[in-house]
Amino acid sequence: MAGNPDFDLFKLGDEHDELRTAIRALSEKEIAPYAKDVDEKSRFPEEALKALVNSGFNAVHVPEEYGGQGADSVATCIVIEEVARVCGSSSLIPAVNKLGTMGMILNGSEEIKAQVLPTLASGEAMASYALSEREAGSDAAAMRTRAKADGDDWIINGSKCWITNGGKSTWYTVMAVTDPDKGANGISSFVVHKDDPGFSVTGLEHKLGIKGSPTAELAFENCRVPGDRIIGEPGTGFKTALQTLDHTRPTIGAQAVGLAQGALDAAIAYTKDRKQFGKSIASFQNTEFMLADMAMKIEAARLMVYTSAARAERGEKNLGFISAAAKCLASDVAMEVTTNAVQLFGGAGYTTDFPVERMMRDAKITQIYEGTNQIQRVVMSRALLK
Repeated sequence: MAGNPDFDLFKLGDEHDELRTAIRALSEKEIAPYAKDVDEKSRFPEEALKALVNSGFNAVHVPEEYGGQGADSVATCIVIEEVARVCGSSSLIPAVNKLGTMGMILNGSEEIKAQVLPTLASGEAMASYALSEREAGSDAAAMRTRAKADGDDWIINGSKCWITNGGKSTWYTVMAVTDPDKGANGISSFVVHKDDPGFSVTGLEHKLGIKGSPTAELAFENCRVPGDRIIGEPGTGFKTALQTLDHTRPTIGAQAVGLAQGALDAAIAYTKDRKQFGKSIASFQNTEFMLADMAMKIEAARLMVYTSAARAERGEKNLGFISAAAKCLASDVAMEVTTNAVQLFGGAGYTTDFPVERMMRDAKITQIYEGTNQIQRVVMSRALLK
C-alpha cells in the first residue's frame, strides 16, 4: 500500500514546524548560554525575557486584536516546550503570562482585556496568577482572602503564596471571597496592578529548582481595586479559576516535555561520546534500553499534551480529564527521564558541570504546581465516575 502524504491526522501543520524551528534556534542562541548562571545565582533570566520580547514569543497566546501573535494553544505549548528544553526558569515567562491572563480572556470584559493584554503583547508587562494560600493549597476553596465592595471599588485583604514570577509581574489575577456564606460560589476573581494601594510582595521562597523564576508571597492590606477590574460577575471566580487551569495545565505538560527532551538530548550526546571498556557506553544494551524508554515516554507525553491543547483550542467542554491527564503524565515522565539522564551521566551527572542535574531539579515542580499529581488523579477519577 502506497503512503498518503496528505493524511494529516496527528501531524502538525507547517506553521507549527516553522515555529518550532524558530523558537529552538532562539532558545539555543540567546537563552541556553545563561541557563547555568541563572540557576546558580537564583536570578531572573533577563536575557531570556529580552530575547522572547524582541521575537514576540513572550506572550504568544495574546489575541491579535490586542497586539499579540494570536497563537493557538498548541503553538503556545511548542514555545514553552522549546524554551524549557534549555532553561526551565525561562519557560515560565510565556507559561505564566498565559496563566495570569487566561481568566480574563475567557470571562473578562472588553475593557479589562483592552487594559491588560496589550501590555503583555508589547513586553511592557507580565502577569501572574494568585489562587493558593498557606492554608488553602489543594483545598483552594478554603481561601481566607476577602474582598468587599466599597462604592465603585473593591477592597481586598489577605495574602497569597506560591506566586510564580511574583514581584516581576505587573498584573495579578487574584481570587478572593466576596460572599463567605456561599462557599466556592462566593469567590470572585480580580485583576490587581502592582501599583494598587495596599498591594505588596512580602517574601520570596528559596527553592530546589526553577531558581530563575521568583516564587513570591503577596499581601493585600486594604488593597483598593477599581470596580471594572473584576472578572465576570461576583461569585464566578472559582469557576473562572478552574476553567483557567483546564486551559493551562497542558502548558505545564509542555514545560515538562521540554525538560525531558533536553535531558534526553544531553544523555544521547554524552553516552555516544563517553568511552568505557573500549567503546562508547551508548553501545551497551542497558544504555540503549534506557534511552529507548526515555524517548518512548516523551513521545507519548508530547502527544497527550498537544491533544489536550488542541481540544482546549477547539473550545470543547469537559476538559478536566484530558488537561489533568496531560499535566500528570508529562510531569511524571519528566521526573523519570531527567533522573535517568543523571544516572546515565554517572558521577558527572551529579555535578553542576552538566545540565541534567538542573533539569532534574526543575522537573520536580511540574509534579506539584497547578495542582499536585495526586490532585490531578482526583480530577481524573471524578470525571470518570460522575
